[in-house]
Amino acid sequence: MTRETLLFSLALLVAAPAPALAQPARPNFVVVLADDLGYGDLGCFGNQAIKTPHLDRFASQGLRFTHCYSAGANCSPSRAGLMTGRTPTRVGVHNWIPMLSPMHLRGHEITIATLLRRAGYATALVGKWHLNGMFNLPGQPQPSDHGFDHWLATQNNALPNHRSPYNFVRNGIPMGELKGYSADIVAGEAIRWLKEARDPAKPFFLYVCFHEPHEPIATDAKFAELYASKDPSLRAHHGNVSQMDAAFGRLMAALQALNLDENTVVLFTSDNGPALTGVHPHGFTGGLRAKKGHLYEGGIRVPGIVRWPGKTKPGRTSDEPIGGVDVLPTLCEIAGIAPPKDRAIDGTSIVPLLTATGAGKPLERKTPLYWHFNAAQSKVKVALRQGDWMLLARLDGPETKPGADIRADDQKAIKSAGLAAFELYNLREDPAQKTDRAAADPERMRRMTGVLRKLYREVQDESPTWPAWTWSRYEQGRIVWPEYYRKKQTQSRRS
Repeated sequence: MTRETLLFSLALLVAAPAPALAQPARPNFVVVLADDLGYGDLGCFGNQAIKTPHLDRFASQGLRFTHCYSAGANCSPSRAGLMTGRTPTRVGVHNWIPMLSPMHLRGHEITIATLLRRAGYATALVGKWHLNGMFNLPGQPQPSDHGFDHWLATQNNALPNHRSPYNFVRNGIPMGELKGYSADIVAGEAIRWLKEARDPAKPFFLYVCFHEPHEPIATDAKFAELYASKDPSLRAHHGNVSQMDAAFGRLMAALQALNLDENTVVLFTSDNGPALTGVHPHGFTGGLRAKKGHLYEGGIRVPGIVRWPGKTKPGRTSDEPIGGVDVLPTLCEIAGIAPPKDRAIDGTSIVPLLTATGAGKPLERKTPLYWHFNAAQSKVKVALRQGDWMLLARLDGPETKPGADIRADDQKAIKSAGLAAFELYNLREDPAQKTDRAAADPERMRRMTGVLRKLYREVQDESPTWPAWTWSRYEQGRIVWPEYYRKKQTQSRRS
């Protein structure tokens, strides 16, 4: 090579742009929601009776939240808050949604699935949807309208129970009877989507909603036999939790086998506290007051575990209060996208808690954790948490019934009611809420009631009113469901 050629080659190297640095792949997200799983139902949250080895192992790999709250005290409100980052009453999901109800998550609400799909994520829902009454029927948004590319879902519970359910719908097509148990069906579809149906060039958001341990329960004998009790109801309930745990383990194993686990943020939580009623009243609140349907701690404090490899320190615990409404802003921050700016977002990103640098520091919340549940099974209908303190209130309007039917008089009462009869608890000192501190701490009461009154009225003013509607549970369970699905299956076969 001549001297001139060498100098020319060096000049080209200097002038050439540096190769672009490889951009790290955007994280995937898996959000897993159990149904009616109590705060004290897992081994990693202190339960010594129920066997949950997969979730216990998962907790040892991630961050366990001891003050994690569902967005609502029962199914539909909790899911609405998780999906939108907005308190459920604000978006109009006032109670659990029966089939054919006019209540639904309206089309102008923006879900985390919609935001992530717009940002280039593949999205899928598997399991319980419960955000509309006209499920798979015209007139209300379906999962695909709220951001999901793919879905295999039920409107509410697996029917007739968890064994061989007949009411799953995949992307608008009723599936008929599916052999097996609901948790396995849900986990199996999630795994199939990960392996075969998603676009592998895209990051993904997978929303997995198990039906267990919600009634009507059906449990595989191999899980019921894990428990030596003479009470078949107890064996069925505890085995049902273990059944869900095993399905969760299958899903985590699939992520690892597909080499997806190291770049996937996984959140596990529950939609509300244990039911403690019906045929299987055997869940655990971990010593907290009340149960599902109440705004006391037993109704809304739930297990919460996050695993984010390389970010969350394995085996760590946080006692900072977080809630279901925090899911949307958290996933937005991790994905590098902005939450909606044209509406109130009640949640706060918990990313600072997930990393070592933010450990032990309290979150800075613009809006406190807040609940309003007019259908609550006690007289307390409104709650607000600030720091260690929980303020609860009754309403001064007429008492309304806690059923799911929508009554015009109930809705008028909701809109006109004000706050009354406050209760105040220090949850660090008194997690069981045995000692009302309202009279003993007047200055704190003055500050917190001021915040609560303002937020209550703001949410009430935004909350929609639905058309008056009734449909008895008997008709819904015994007549509508089987007839509806037989008819839909026949139409599907003909087409």
